Amino acid sequence: MPAAALHLELVFSRPETTLSVTRGAARLMADMGYAPLLEVCLPNGRRADVMALGPKGDIVICEVKSGVDDYRVDRKWQEYGPFCDAFYFAVAPEFPQGVLPDEPGLIVADGFGGAVVRDAPVIPLAPARRKALTLAFARLGALRTMRD
Repeated sequence: MPAAALHLELVFSRPETTLSVTRGAARLMADMGYAPLLEVCLPNGRRADVMALGPKGDIVICEVKSGVDDYRVDRKWQEYGPFCDAFYFAVAPEFPQGVLPDEPGLIVADGFGGAVVRDAPVIPLAPARRKALTLAFARLGALRTMRD
């Protein structure tokens, strides 16, 4: 294959930003009365960066985006909706918010906390799915306490 025909796209990871935004989004969820878990595998094989269970049993997912490249190459976020009542992007303060779609909610966060910039539309889960997700969430949280 000629070198001219070969196209590589480099995507640079920003682990410090990801960690900071994830931590801030989780702290915000806790401040709002939710119980957050990080890195939660969903039934469809996707992984939610932050999944939080509310005091009334509502489920929120936050997808952390460390930069514009991270958002542009990752379209799996559209597959999270069936597993939550509300979906948010969580980004760093310097993230250009105009790049993101208007439909999901938006959280701006850093390592110390965050703020909801745009509320997420609420689309209630079906009762059977809510029960299954809530039980799986509780079991995951309990099992994670055993790791330490």
